[in-house]
Amino acid sequence: MHAKDILIDAFSRIQEEVHAVVGGLSPEDLDARPSADANSVAWLVWHLTRVQDDHVADAAGLDQVWLAQDWEKRFGLGLPRHDTGYGHSSQQVAKVHVDSGDLLTGYYDAVHEQTLGVLREVTAKDLERVVDERWTPAVTFGVRLVSVLADDLQHVGQAAYVRGLLGAG
Repeated sequence: MHAKDILIDAFSRIQEEVHAVVGGLSPEDLDARPSADANSVAWLVWHLTRVQDDHVADAAGLDQVWLAQDWEKRFGLGLPRHDTGYGHSSQQVAKVHVDSGDLLTGYYDAVHEQTLGVLREVTAKDLERVVDERWTPAVTFGVRLVSVLADDLQHVGQAAYVRGLLGAG
């Protein structure tokens, strides 16, 4: 098995979990926050998708799906165009409101397709390419992909926990 096959499998599992956590939730459930400063399912799924979109597009030299496919306009959040949710205040978290889980899963699926397109073409040499020199050691494309996976897994797990607190599954 090649590394790209493992990465494709891992990102596909994230997609399955995103659909599982969002599926069947009402807009009210998607926006519900266990406490005033907690994150909602909507924010967690939006954020993990934004991070994947931002980081994979940047490392692969592609446009973000968020902007290229007008997802920013479809969401209409009133946040800066390139915002990924990193460091959001409670007030900013509250701005991530959706009228349907289909918006969240639609955006995730579009990002997933772009990610898979990148992964299908990736070579071992590509995974060794340095994509960020601001860190010591410098971050390679492979390390960046694993970092995105780790972040996605954390946030989809948090979203599943919030869903459980709601008694929604």
